[in-house]
Amino acid sequence: MKTFKKITFTVFIIFSLLFIGGYIYFNQKFTPSINTLTVSGNSGNIPIKWIKDGDNNYSALLLPVKLKDIDKTLYMQLDTGTPTTVFYQKPLESIQKKFFPNKKFNEIFSDFNLNKMKINSPYFSVINYGSSINFKDPKAIPIIGTIGSDLLEKRIVILDFKNTVCSFTEIINEKGFSDFEFKKRKILLPAKIGNKTLKLMYDSGTSGYELITNLEGWNQYRIPKSPEKHEKGNAWGNTLTIKTSAADQKLEIAHSVLKLSEITYIEGTSKIQNFLMKSSGMEGMLGNKIFINSTLILDCNNKKFVIR
Repeated sequence: MKTFKKITFTVFIIFSLLFIGGYIYFNQKFTPSINTLTVSGNSGNIPIKWIKDGDNNYSALLLPVKLKDIDKTLYMQLDTGTPTTVFYQKPLESIQKKFFPNKKFNEIFSDFNLNKMKINSPYFSVINYGSSINFKDPKAIPIIGTIGSDLLEKRIVILDFKNTVCSFTEIINEKGFSDFEFKKRKILLPAKIGNKTLKLMYDSGTSGYELITNLEGWNQYRIPKSPEKHEKGNAWGNTLTIKTSAADQKLEIAHSVLKLSEITYIEGTSKIQNFLMKSSGMEGMLGNKIFINSTLILDCNNKKFVIR
């Protein structure tokens, strides 16, 4: 009996340590690195450029950026679901080869401008992603990286989707603003569908979708027997199956009511991603499309937002 109790206690200790160790591991793994951005000035209005993919007119939100000593407009995707701003290696190699063959990467890509605002960091990450730039093609849209939510720790963002402009500023009148959660650089907005209270992450990287939810939510909010649109998606090189159906719901966020006309479910996400979503209490992701007739203002430092 003593031996059995000893074994049981040992197993309990092992599982407890594994649980604590697992929590620490996942907490560290998904805690973003220190914000190394230095930002000067306010941007003024920046035109939003939408990337189309098939019949999806809002597949990605791009902002024009300028690099020092390059008289060409380049683009970066604004992705609030990515905690850290990164550059893509393949387009950078094209720029280096054409303009700066004798310079190192960190000498060329230590800063960039968003209109009147300058963003600098000595530690920009460069990932093996993107496409080489065809400088001879005047219609080419050279995308050189992703602007993450680390920039939103430095500036208030005003996403005026109605007028297709974006701006970053230090000060704004926050009368009528509501609270939201900003954890590990993730933007979690309080919402309601019917009588159900939800916590939804605003992820501008899932730009062309209104609301992405789990299978249960997808079945609950879609119009029964409505046609399904299937697409293949790409998340940093991983292929996903995306299913979208028509919906007819009212989505309440703070003091605003938005029309939810479609609902999306993604197959192929990892068990780790699903676990982290459930453990955080997050019950879905909002893309840009749900706000396309509105203006969304986010002050991540003070955790205040408004939809107009």
